Amino acid sequence: MKVIVCGAGQVGTTIARHLSTEGMNVTVIDLDEDQIRRVDESYDVRGVVGHASHPHVLANAGARDADMLIAVTQSDEVNMVACQVAYSLFGVKRRIARLRHAGYLAQDKAGLYAAEHLPIDVIISPEIQVAEGISHRLRAPGAFDMVPMAGNRVELLGIHVDTGGCAILDRRLADWQDGEASQPMSIVAIMRDGRSFVPDRDDRLQIGDDVYVIAPTARVSEVMALFGHRDKIARQIVIVGAGNVGVHLAQKLRRASRRISITLIEQNKARAEAVARELGSGIIVLQGDALDRDLLDEAQVGRAETVVAVTNDDETNIFVSVLAKQAGCRRAITLVNKRTYEGLIPTLGIDAVVSPSAVTISSVLRHVRRGSITALYTLREDFGEVIEADITAASRLLRAPLGMLGLPPGMRIGAVVRDGVAFVPNDDTQLQEGDQVIALVTYSYLRLAEAWLGAEQGRKR
Repeated sequence: MKVIVCGAGQVGTTIARHLSTEGMNVTVIDLDEDQIRRVDESYDVRGVVGHASHPHVLANAGARDADMLIAVTQSDEVNMVACQVAYSLFGVKRRIARLRHAGYLAQDKAGLYAAEHLPIDVIISPEIQVAEGISHRLRAPGAFDMVPMAGNRVELLGIHVDTGGCAILDRRLADWQDGEASQPMSIVAIMRDGRSFVPDRDDRLQIGDDVYVIAPTARVSEVMALFGHRDKIARQIVIVGAGNVGVHLAQKLRRASRRISITLIEQNKARAEAVARELGSGIIVLQGDALDRDLLDEAQVGRAETVVAVTNDDETNIFVSVLAKQAGCRRAITLVNKRTYEGLIPTLGIDAVVSPSAVTISSVLRHVRRGSITALYTLREDFGEVIEADITAASRLLRAPLGMLGLPPGMRIGAVVRDGVAFVPNDDTQLQEGDQVIALVTYSYLRLAEAWLGAEQGRKR
């Protein structure tokens, strides 16, 4: 497959790296010569300097025989025009664009992005997806990550292991699993001391681990209790930042429940007034600097169960979260764009970090993967993915019960959905055609896992 990526920022570069390591022919376009030089030198991709929507630049990038264009520059307009030019002049078969402005997103329902108008096959909206991701995390207060899969029948949960009564701490996973007649979850990944790995039966959970588990949605409360988390869903929330993420989150929370008390803090006076009019009387909007302790006191952040910091400034989000926790707020969810802060965050007491770039990367890769893979979520960009796949007649997973298949060590099937019912499989489980599986796959075993799933048939070479 030949892919053109427009934009050599963090998102575009990471997507290009993923696709190139999978053997795809990737070209990256950007105006920044230094960025292109770094991409060209660091990865097995071709770099082209130029304006991504200009016909001669796309031609130079090989658009005439490209299979896909992924437009993730910082400009919505450039992304849209790049898709239009790629379709109209070069006949590029599939076009994905990242769009941020709410006005453009609203036109999707009006058919603006149909082939006869502005031909974009897939629109990625990181702000809306981030807001929806945060709302999911608020439903499981003890989890630092929560992703619904398989039509909300299964949840991927990221849980921090601490001293708060984890029932399986220091126990061999085999001993715990063998003692359970019906497993509530499958532990698919452990992050420990900067290292990520798929656990085997002899591994034990340790204090300080970050664990990813896959569980049927109906058993999430049971899973959280096993890790010692019995927190109640937040009823008093302070949102810092009235941009697209903050406003969309406030609206989503208000639609979900009128019993939630929501306070929104916005520094820009005009924006605060406009948002107050838009949201109506059910949500309190305060104007001012969220780093001002007096304003945080007015927002009663010390009494709130959760503060959500989603301004456009990473440093503001981090410091507001720290101040809120110091004031007595129980939980802080923080939006952070810069990867350089990842190692710092856990030392500050921040409970969950949201990365717009990671959300965008997962969304784009979901539409690049073809065949039986229907969804995916990226775990730690250099580690692996949790994928959702349909079991077809081509799948080698149908040959025998799971315990007899000899699956790759970097592949772990965490849940199966059959006839609309989700369950955690064991070694005796025999998959059937028509099942859905939710599995962790490390990047080193991705191609092999696709072969087991029969998914590689969907790849265009």
